[in-house]
Amino acid sequence: MTKKIIATGVAHKVPTDLQKALTSNQDVLAKWNNLTALARNEWICWTISVKKPETRRDHIERVCSELKEGKRRPCCWPGCPHR
Repeated sequence: MTKKIIATGVAHKVPTDLQKALTSNQDVLAKWNNLTALARNEWICWTISVKKPETRRDHIERVCSELKEGKRRPCCWPGCPHR
């Protein structure tokens, strides 16, 4: 079994639940690793900034589906305040 490399963001590391989702699909992982560090940071912060676990699961699913569609950043979100 080969270890899958996953790139991190600028201010955030990839949380375990998001990492699991990203590494479960080679296409999604390749698109993730092709993003800039700032773009990855936006996705990570957008995912971890919610309060409810079910909303976080929804965000993780959206990260994967929107990366497949070619989106590079979360839509309609003011951005990460941590950078």
